[in-house]
Amino acid sequence: MIAPCAISLTVNGEQIEALVPPRLSLADLLREHLQLTGTHVGCEHGVCGACTVRLNGEIVRGCLTLAVQAGGAVVETIEGLSDAGEITDLQAAFRDRNALQCGYCTPGMLVTAQDLLLQCPAPDRERIREHLSGNYCRCTGYEAIVDAVEATARSRRERGR
Repeated sequence: MIAPCAISLTVNGEQIEALVPPRLSLADLLREHLQLTGTHVGCEHGVCGACTVRLNGEIVRGCLTLAVQAGGAVVETIEGLSDAGEITDLQAAFRDRNALQCGYCTPGMLVTAQDLLLQCPAPDRERIREHLSGNYCRCTGYEAIVDAVEATARSRRERGR
């Protein structure tokens, strides 16, 4: 049996100390140990994007990242981005345009969309589609999601944000 590893990381602004199995995924640490269930686990192969979180400011797949790899890092989940108000306007746009339907992909989609808007405040529809291409949605057909991201980008530019 492999001994657990002690890790220290910051999750949504809170310092966390944990003893984890070496092969525990970051997504499972967040969901099962920290009860941050907004990070969904879909395919467990890094393809669907449901487990997307920010690790030191970069989006990563939580199912492919080991918890021990996040030692010393800053992790931001959908709960942290929501609680901080960072994506309030983006969430409202998703709601207003019915871009969330079943909701399973929504947390990963929001984290990825916010990443795009931080990198490129004025993306065109093609750039939005390209950036979101690693996040699967089986319900919306994507048009409402692209509409929501585009509307948020426009609104932020108009407010000077």
